Amino acid sequence: MTIETKQENFGHGDGELVVLSYTKPLPMRLDRWLVSQRPEQSRAHIQKFITQGLVKVNGVLAKSKTPLRQGDEIAIWLPPPEPLPYLIPEKMELDVLFEDEHLIVINKQAGLAVHPAPGNKNGTLVNGLLDHCKNLPGIGGKLRPGIVHRLDKDTTGCIVIAKSQEALVNLQKQIQNRIASRNYIAIVHGAPQSTKGTICGSIGRHPVDRKKYAVVSDDLGRFARTHWKLEERLGDYSLMSFKLDTGRTHQIRVHCAHFGHPILGDQTYSRCKKLPTQLQGQALHAIELGLIHPKTKKDMLFNAPLPKSFNKALTILRKNILH
Repeated sequence: MTIETKQENFGHGDGELVVLSYTKPLPMRLDRWLVSQRPEQSRAHIQKFITQGLVKVNGVLAKSKTPLRQGDEIAIWLPPPEPLPYLIPEKMELDVLFEDEHLIVINKQAGLAVHPAPGNKNGTLVNGLLDHCKNLPGIGGKLRPGIVHRLDKDTTGCIVIAKSQEALVNLQKQIQNRIASRNYIAIVHGAPQSTKGTICGSIGRHPVDRKKYAVVSDDLGRFARTHWKLEERLGDYSLMSFKLDTGRTHQIRVHCAHFGHPILGDQTYSRCKKLPTQLQGQALHAIELGLIHPKTKKDMLFNAPLPKSFNKALTILRKNILH
């Protein structure tokens, strides 16, 4: 697949034109394929774009069920996101691990969304950062200023935010090129038979529940790879560490569920709703973040201490083994 972006349009005003090439040997429905290529968009959104006349195949307006064939050129006009009028600074207590004029590293707490969205209009990390970092607005766009990478709302731990456009571009490239290292720790249901391994599985929208993600076929998702290691057996549970090669949405949570060991407290991907502990969110923590400083070029390594609820869960599970 080749991708080309342009600023011209179909006569639909502001937005972005994305041109894609279909290279697969077998035909596939247009809407299904576009969902696999634009996982940030739901199938309903893709179908809406098509019905609004924002998608063409070989220069001709297409329908959702239009079959794609090898060599077809698909052009999709992506309208700009609606501005969020609620992106305002808010006083917030932030657990700052490091800060200078170029970047800030935060130990994010559970229940804190990284940036505003329709379901989280305020009270996000971005709102707190806008109050804390006066020069943040305008870096990387209006909706996610300074955001280099994300953590799920109920995932805790290390997250880096850029304080200049130069730092943002540099840090994002480090993430994309796997120069930056991101290590996680989690409590999962069950116990894997081996002590370490790698989970490879493309991640895309769940075929039934579009609010979830799942391991899907390569043509419907984006490649994802997670390395894992068993740290401690805790009876019916395990403490595991993870290292990411890719950074797909919900990657560790989806891979763990697919692996048969969903994360403790994950209300989306675990069927085990009754918990042996009083957790805040899921027991998934970004414990370590390594990067090269975008200005000084020095290697930097940050560690975020485990949340109290995570430590309490470990204490309870360890006591249960002894009784």
